[in-house]
Amino acid sequence: MKAPQDRYLRVGQYNTRYWAEGSQGSPVILIHGIKSYVENWLPSFDALAAQHRVYALDLLGHGRTDKPLDVSYKITDLAQFVKDFMAAVGIDRAHVVGHSLGGAIGTRLALLYPTAVNRLVLVASAGLGKEVILAIRLMAVPLVGEYLSRPSLSGSASLAKLVVQDPAVMTDETLELDYQLAMLPNAQKAFLRCVRANAGLFGQAESNYGPNIRGLPTINNPVLVVWGRQDQFIPVAHAEVAAKGLPDVRVRIFDNCGHMPMLECTEAFNQLLLEFLSD
Repeated sequence: MKAPQDRYLRVGQYNTRYWAEGSQGSPVILIHGIKSYVENWLPSFDALAAQHRVYALDLLGHGRTDKPLDVSYKITDLAQFVKDFMAAVGIDRAHVVGHSLGGAIGTRLALLYPTAVNRLVLVASAGLGKEVILAIRLMAVPLVGEYLSRPSLSGSASLAKLVVQDPAVMTDETLELDYQLAMLPNAQKAFLRCVRANAGLFGQAESNYGPNIRGLPTINNPVLVVWGRQDQFIPVAHAEVAAKGLPDVRVRIFDNCGHMPMLECTEAFNQLLLEFLSD
């Protein structure tokens, strides 16, 4: 599976890495989760690009995008960053697919800028409740977080076991990339700032999930919610929160799947996504 060419542009004052492929169909924006990057979308990228103009970006503080330490990493600010990215590449309206933290961002984007979002896909989304895995809550604690998030290959492997049902999905190449990106200047500090802006010892911050849950009934866009039944990172019960709150929603739960359906159930996930986003 060959990765698309890395591209860079300025979003505000920050150098931002992104991928862009496809020449037909409506645009699609892919938003990754916390401590993630565009490569997480690689198993779905070509399939989507065959029918859409697809963009995936490294969020501020993630991947190979700039990692400022003097900005807020709260959901509203990250949603604004995505909106500014859309403006920078000349997109007024797009389908938005968000995974984990990216799902919370996509939801907030739909609330802040309803006309900018066409269909919305929430994959194991944050921002739908307080509960989140203990590892993230501990990383929100000063000093403890610095210790737990120290970059190492063993640390990348340990985290992989938490986010997927079958650790074999996380190849040596994937773990090596995760380690290399974690070693970039300011990567660990930016990651911890993002964690602490959106979670605490007792779970996701109210500023993360509160406005999203209260706003769900006002989102009239068609929404697809996708989850892995064995998700240890964010409980699958949060899919029910979305199902009850959204006016136009479809829910699909994959069995034998953890927090990364696009990696663990790739073929079924891609087919579901293409059917939902079909023009």
